[in-house]
Amino acid sequence: MKVSRLEPRPYTSKQMGDACEMVVAAELTLAGVPALKVPDNWPGYDVIAQPRDLPAQRISVKSRTFKKGPAYVGYNDYDLFDWLAIVLLPAGEFTERTIYVIPRALAEDLARRDKPTSKTAAERYFRVDQVPELFAAWRSNFQLVGQIIPAGFAETHVAG
Repeated sequence: MKVSRLEPRPYTSKQMGDACEMVVAAELTLAGVPALKVPDNWPGYDVIAQPRDLPAQRISVKSRTFKKGPAYVGYNDYDLFDWLAIVLLPAGEFTERTIYVIPRALAEDLARRDKPTSKTAAERYFRVDQVPELFAAWRSNFQLVGQIIPAGFAETHVAG
């Protein structure tokens, strides 16, 4: 079913967000990284995932319908998460749902931000139409490849 811009979406923003969180958790699980959606209003992240032989990973899920021009997806620098999952839903010539699962450190490095003295200084954001190119290497990264292992973890968790 194709929804034009003149027709209302068949779901609310809350339903869209919840569905995208569940899709991310399902894709991670099916890729061998068991995951589940945490309760609504959980501070900082939306999905918790348990990679084999690594600590649990916190994933913040952000969803947007694809749009060209000044439309943004973002988070706050004080949000607690290890990975940022950006779910882009189809619209216009952008015809398929895509999911990018990006390490927090990389998201921080590439994010736009406002002046430190502005009211929005804590916001980190990306233009929606630049996400596919900016994070192409992280598309469908459901095995959480590229994560940074916490300092000291290898010494205490890797059998030798």
